[in-house]
Amino acid sequence: MVDDTPPDDEPDEDRDRTDENPPSPDGSPTDDGEITDDMSETDTDDLLQEIERKRSLRGISVVVLATVGITFSLFQLWLAARGFTFEATLPGIGTVRLASLQQLQIRAIHVNFALVMAFLLYPLSDGTGAISRRLGRIPPAVRDRFGDGPVTAVVDRFAAVLSWFFVDEDHDRILPADIVLIGLSLLPTIYYATSYKEVTDVVRLFGLRRAATLGEIVPALEPIAVGPLATYSVAYLMGVLAILLVLEATRRALGLLLTVLVSIFIVYGRYGWLIPRDAPGIGLLATSELRWDQVVQNLWYTVEGILGVPVSVSVRFIYIFILFGAFLEMSGAGKWFIDLAYSMTGTRKGGPAKASVVSSGFMGMLSGSSVANTVTTGALTIPLMKRSGYSPEFSGAVESSVSSGGQILPPVMGAAAFLIVEFTGTPFRDVIIAATLPAIAFFFGMWIMVHFEAVKHDIGGLTRMELLDIWPHMKHGWFYLVPLGLLLYYIVIARLSIGRAGWFTIIATVTLIALVAAYDEDIGQVLLGTIFALFTATIVTQYLAGTTPIGFILGDGGAGLGVVAALRASIPSLATIILAVSVISLLARPFGEAPLLELDDTVYEAADAIDETVGNGFASTRAGAFGTFVIKSLDNGARTATVVVVAVAAAGVIPGIINLTGLGGSLRSLILTVSGGSFVVLLLLTGISAIIVGMGMPTTVMYIIIVVLLGPTMQEFGVALLGAHLFVLYFGLMADVTPPVAVAAYAAAGIAKSDAFETGRQAFLLSLNKILVPFAFIFAPGVMFLRQRENGEWVTLVASDFADIGFLVPEVIVPVVGMFAGVYALGPSIIGHYRTTVRLPARLAFGVAGLLLSAPGLILMPSGTILGMVGIDVVAFTLTSDIALRAVGGVMLVTLLVRNSRRADAEKGDEGEPADPTPTAA
Repeated sequence: MVDDTPPDDEPDEDRDRTDENPPSPDGSPTDDGEITDDMSETDTDDLLQEIERKRSLRGISVVVLATVGITFSLFQLWLAARGFTFEATLPGIGTVRLASLQQLQIRAIHVNFALVMAFLLYPLSDGTGAISRRLGRIPPAVRDRFGDGPVTAVVDRFAAVLSWFFVDEDHDRILPADIVLIGLSLLPTIYYATSYKEVTDVVRLFGLRRAATLGEIVPALEPIAVGPLATYSVAYLMGVLAILLVLEATRRALGLLLTVLVSIFIVYGRYGWLIPRDAPGIGLLATSELRWDQVVQNLWYTVEGILGVPVSVSVRFIYIFILFGAFLEMSGAGKWFIDLAYSMTGTRKGGPAKASVVSSGFMGMLSGSSVANTVTTGALTIPLMKRSGYSPEFSGAVESSVSSGGQILPPVMGAAAFLIVEFTGTPFRDVIIAATLPAIAFFFGMWIMVHFEAVKHDIGGLTRMELLDIWPHMKHGWFYLVPLGLLLYYIVIARLSIGRAGWFTIIATVTLIALVAAYDEDIGQVLLGTIFALFTATIVTQYLAGTTPIGFILGDGGAGLGVVAALRASIPSLATIILAVSVISLLARPFGEAPLLELDDTVYEAADAIDETVGNGFASTRAGAFGTFVIKSLDNGARTATVVVVAVAAAGVIPGIINLTGLGGSLRSLILTVSGGSFVVLLLLTGISAIIVGMGMPTTVMYIIIVVLLGPTMQEFGVALLGAHLFVLYFGLMADVTPPVAVAAYAAAGIAKSDAFETGRQAFLLSLNKILVPFAFIFAPGVMFLRQRENGEWVTLVASDFADIGFLVPEVIVPVVGMFAGVYALGPSIIGHYRTTVRLPARLAFGVAGLLLSAPGLILMPSGTILGMVGIDVVAFTLTSDIALRAVGGVMLVTLLVRNSRRADAEKGDEGEPADPTPTAA
């Protein structure tokens, strides 16, 4: 259970301390209400780079990296806006088509960009690896043997050249080896772009052996076509090269674990036929004999391998939403939402921790990375939690737990939601509807637990004078809510595709920031008036001639539209009008004040760096700040997306090999054998597997592996497809806070300066809602607003379902209330406090009550199996027994709460204090 004792450096008597005067920036709010932290931006970046093993580049290297990243983002924006056709309209010439690419070509380019970014961002070696250490022993050994002679000098010189070429000890320079790998990474993509006809007409029909060799493609290169270049086709060599480069990028960005796992699957695809078919158990994994060219063809030249579904989702959905998150973060929305959370909850009991629950959930939703969110948001929230009285371990545990939970919070849900959309064929709108209540239940449970911890140690909140006033703060940054509102409108109401919704929302964000940057008291009315006039003119010209004002002037109009149709046709041009007017205003008055503009600090730091390099101060003006905001967002989006793209490319190997070898059916048989046909055992096996596989791996990789391996088996038990995928996602996120890996918890411990393992242990306990909640919606799909029709199809609830009381009450309302009551019961069980100390037997009873309230099926289904084993054929898990067991759990919870309340009143009476007749409200 969570540690009850205060840290050694924070005595109990100081736990409820709230300073009268706001302190200086030491991890607390300042006297003007602006929250600061005791970790500088540099410290936060250094910690994140240490965890993610990224380089800290300087000078021309930064320019090269930013150029590649910005180009990558612009490429993806074009795909979202215009599709796979690249063309431009030139005055006097007309439309010029530059290229029209196919899906596999686009995916290859997408992966190629990520490979280049990975080779620039992550070092090949820092000299601390096993191979580097062994090679490093050679020069001293030679010196000991030959002294300081010419042999030693040659060896030292050779070692220095190798180190210069391959080793980046300080993580601050691009190596010659990186440049070579970047050049090599371009070759498979160039082949895809220039020889796609051979891929479709030869490789797909006859295999890689029939493809042309180097001498056949380029006769002039026939003299150098020796060895492999003469023996193997260019298509085969390019496929092998692409696979090896993806593995190297995976090793750099994600570590050896995933690299080894993917390599094992590749080797299994080639040599799985050597497994004896008659071997007990493992014989199920035997495959047909395959050649290397067949494996390479499947992994690189089809939509079932590296360029398969995961990369497709990244091209169409994931990248554009990562980019949206980058634009929103760079706009200053992240800091504004954190300040808003503190303004709303900071004065409550344990307010800083409650604000962390709210703000970190929001930021985690956008970032899609538990570690990145823990480090960036935790740099602000953890010091404030410590200052208010929470122990360092508990502070780090809260931050890491809610940060990892951000990926289950709609409407963005990190990157996993888009994979769910693709793998299940479910509209994104239905995914976020299904995920909403379970996510709220998790964060509600976190809120309850930090509240009980605050009551337990009498931890107060911050004073109102230490916080920003809510309404002035809302007035200053209300426009940050507009992009999120538009995103929900585009997806839920307008039902646009995910890519189009992301594109429109990014444009809306850029437009808003341009308007905010251009607005000031001097020309505010003129600015808004101009926008209104141009928009009105657009409506008029649409009404008169069905065209824009420019088209009307050029005489391109035709038949006019009705009033409503004209208004509707004019709305899409509003963003263009606002952006154009705002940019013109910024260029005309670049040095004016922008009272509403408060971009992220990294934008201003980048602007200062540009000014220092260029030698003028334009980048620091409001016009320059807007331009820097756009560039920084494009760059940051690419950097964040790189690890995701590399991860999904590597993970694509696993379903590719499974499909090639037919391993899926064998695995299902093996899993059913291991589970003994028990649904509960299968769920437990799936959950444990997700946690183990998710340790040290990105959520997207974990999700792909577990869903491919175990997802189909879950469906055989009648589980809603969407529920099975969300179940895997929830358990996979537990890996980020599960010792001994617990990457998010250990990152939080670095900020909290706490014991890493204890922080991870407490984070795991605080995150047990991530285990309770998925069991709740698996056994009661109504929690996800799903209902099974007569044909067996699971569909999202419609109005008629809500009108069906006979369905709504037992299948939706009762399970929802039970789920929330269950996570509430988990609070006293984990924290060990409800108005007074909860003793161990009562803590166990609270846990049992939470289980009965949330997921009685976990008890009923095994009970039916056990009864069947003794000859009693009965269906234990029915709607009636489900409701009855929830009622038992409810009675247990109320009884435990009343008993603890009475004991608390009695203890107060014994101490001569007036009894408190009402329980503490959360």
